[in-house]
Amino acid sequence: MEMMIACCGLECSQCSAFIAARDNNDELRKTTARKWLEQFHAEFDLESIDCSGCRAEGVHGPYCSMCEIRVYVVKKGMSTFIHRSDYGCEKPAKVNDMDKECKARLDAIRRGL
Repeated sequence: MEMMIACCGLECSQCSAFIAARDNNDELRKTTARKWLEQFHAEFDLESIDCSGCRAEGVHGPYCSMCEIRVYVVKKGMSTFIHRSDYGCEKPAKVNDMDKECKARLDAIRRGL
């Protein structure tokens, strides 16, 4: 499967909400809901653990819906955060703490512009 990069640099194709939706996997939805409860201190119902990918048309999971970067990018009509002149600001740094490859993915996209 082709890599799908989110607005923030996360790899959507590796996200448990994306995989659960793709595979219609309720067990993975349950595991993800428990993990996200611990990580984000918020409860997620199983129906919300579905995502088509951050930049794709369709359903977006609760994490993507509450993501400051995605909200900003969509509002500004951009495809990723790299189109912002200060994309090295603190918002992507928070995401990079979850996935150390986020900035490298965004840098690779930026080099390809």
